[in-house]
Amino acid sequence: MKLPDSFLRAPLAHRAFHDLSQGRAENAPASIEAAIGAGYGIEIDVQISRDGRAMVFHDYRLERLTGEAGFIRDRDAAGLGQIRVKGSDDTIPTLAQVLEQVAGRAPLLIEIKDQDGTLGPAVGRLEQAVADDLAGYRGDVAVMSFNPNSVRVFGGMAPEVPRGLTTCSFSRDDWPAVPGVRRKRLAGMPDFDPAGACFISHDVTDLQNPRVLDLKSRGVPVLCWTVKSSGQEGVARQVADNITFEGYAAAIPA
Repeated sequence: MKLPDSFLRAPLAHRAFHDLSQGRAENAPASIEAAIGAGYGIEIDVQISRDGRAMVFHDYRLERLTGEAGFIRDRDAAGLGQIRVKGSDDTIPTLAQVLEQVAGRAPLLIEIKDQDGTLGPAVGRLEQAVADDLAGYRGDVAVMSFNPNSVRVFGGMAPEVPRGLTTCSFSRDDWPAVPGVRRKRLAGMPDFDPAGACFISHDVTDLQNPRVLDLKSRGVPVLCWTVKSSGQEGVARQVADNITFEGYAAAIPA
């Protein structure tokens, strides 16, 4: 299993190429289409609906991005698909709808959001939904998660799909619900090989982390998140093989 080369060329638009000033919301079809049109790869997030469908949406709750309230997991996919995303004409899509839209026109990086709550082992339902949707998909696609259990479990369901770890320093401020012992362990990325990962996507502010440099020295592709300016991109590319970006138009390397 190897990360396709397409993920190491065009920059990856974080939550797709969103820009609310242009009516393009994050993780929404218009932003996905804009990313394809600009020649970018696409990074999206998935959450689980009450009836077990993978929904393309970043947050666990609806409030920030819609006019509704409550958890994504408490609504069925059909109802979620009627909810408009703020600042756009789009509604919340399923992963299956996004796969049909992209149809292999751009590399697609899917982040499985942690459903355990503390990056623990209580996972499987969302991973299965993603694996089911990806069955038969012919475009370049890869899956990642902050939760190494998700990566490992997904690998058992769809071993042919490249998978990686989303990583960072796992500070207490950013991960208050995760026990300190687990945060310390995850920061060292000991699960890279046991989870069957073939790449990482690491916090752009922590790319000099010795473990990141060690994996890079092994030939492991290093992506990073989230670059927010061309200046930050220049620094990131001293380590990272590719970037995930937002808030500006990243240059596509020749």
